[in-house]
Amino acid sequence: MKKICLFLIAIVLCLSGSAQVIYQLDTNNITIGDQVTLSIKGVENYRTMEELNQNGVIALKQWVDTTKGMQYTTLTCFDEGDHSIKLGEEDSLVLVVKDVEGVDTVNVQIKDIAPIIKVKYTFWEIFRWILLGLAVAALIVGIIYIVKRMKAHKPIIELHPEPVIPPDERALKALEELRRKEMWQSGKVKEYYTELTDIVRNYLEEAWNINSTDMTSDETLEAYHDSKAFNEGCEAKLRQMLRTADMVKFAKGEPLPNEHTQAMNHAVEFVDALADISRQQSAVNSQ
Repeated sequence: MKKICLFLIAIVLCLSGSAQVIYQLDTNNITIGDQVTLSIKGVENYRTMEELNQNGVIALKQWVDTTKGMQYTTLTCFDEGDHSIKLGEEDSLVLVVKDVEGVDTVNVQIKDIAPIIKVKYTFWEIFRWILLGLAVAALIVGIIYIVKRMKAHKPIIELHPEPVIPPDERALKALEELRRKEMWQSGKVKEYYTELTDIVRNYLEEAWNINSTDMTSDETLEAYHDSKAFNEGCEAKLRQMLRTADMVKFAKGEPLPNEHTQAMNHAVEFVDALADISRQQSAVNSQ
């Protein structure tokens, strides 16, 4: 009895499986150009896109859902009427295609393509082209200039160095600026003599290669005595100025006001005299 029941159940399952829908359209009615999806169940029932291109029906794309064992195909049609889609020896579906309502496809007038509408250029668009033209022109001029300079064996950019100021002019200018500061008049006596001697020492180093900035006063006097710039009168002025400065800086002496002025005058006269000596020597060497 149990075997008979199992046999009957198997028959019922087979019959129910064969009754399942294998082919199905999501709609049987479309308008010309619309799309419809054909669903096919079972791998053994799948159809290729070439097989589905029939009776005016066009297959557009196709994909498979392996989890459900379903094949889907997107179809369309551009011919009005009933279109039979044959899917097997005995299976087929009918797709009804309707014309677009309100459109007279018979008497419709086909018009020429409208001409291209010309859009006016804006100010910034025109200005951009002007800038581009100027940039190109500047580039061309620059290339021509560079080529000409290179052919003439001239530097592309001429640098004009600042004129070299002679050491004596720089020293005299610095002394005049120091005089205008009126430092000793305001009580800055030590600072006054420090700047005064620094100006003279720097001049000796630049003009006569006497490294006075690293020498004591006695060493400076000795080096000057052995130099080409030696002159007894100049040596006396240099000695008087250095001795007064040393008295202020090291012995904390307080010279009289006229001694401050005399130290400045000695420095100016010393530089002027050595400048004359330098010019005389240059004139002799050039002969």
